[in-house]
Amino acid sequence: MQNALAILAAYLLGSVPFAMISSKIFGLADPRSYGSGNPGATNVLRSGNKKAALLTLIGDGFKGWAAVFIAQSLGFSDALVGLVALAVFLGHLYPVFLKFKGGKGVATAAGVLLALDPLLGMAVLGTWLLVAYVSRYSSLAAVLAAAMAPMFSALMHGAGSQIFVVGIISMALIGKHWQNMQRLVAGQESKIGSKKNT
Repeated sequence: MQNALAILAAYLLGSVPFAMISSKIFGLADPRSYGSGNPGATNVLRSGNKKAALLTLIGDGFKGWAAVFIAQSLGFSDALVGLVALAVFLGHLYPVFLKFKGGKGVATAAGVLLALDPLLGMAVLGTWLLVAYVSRYSSLAAVLAAAMAPMFSALMHGAGSQIFVVGIISMALIGKHWQNMQRLVAGQESKIGSKKNT
């Protein structure tokens, strides 16, 4: 019962839609109504409000970090911590509060990885920042960082329960960006900071 409650609580925390909350706070339109239609920080940035985008980014990242950190602090087993990590991440992707249509999970995944292993999280985050800076494509940065995450985990810790969790998160992130990759190939993907479509 304790395990089930921990996983449910993590899922509900992951379901909290910070893109919607920050948009309400700053009087912005529903982020699902413009740009990519994704309730995430990159799309909120397309509104032109950097503060709202930053609040979304921090909120989405913090909930991923907080769920794992609390599970670790309570002395949960590695297996249960891994399930909590997956639950909070999947809660963001498929939130009950948004009819299971959530964001793409980049910030939440970063928070999860930073809590699981700060060094791993920094390596993945550094990959995202480097690719995003060079290419100006958030989606390309996310896909490449996600692809590298299991490799970083394997190099740092070898084969174990962590690489299983990281691998699932990685595959989910890449899957969530499938349409972005198609637009990248077609030369139609929006760059970071581009304004919303009307």
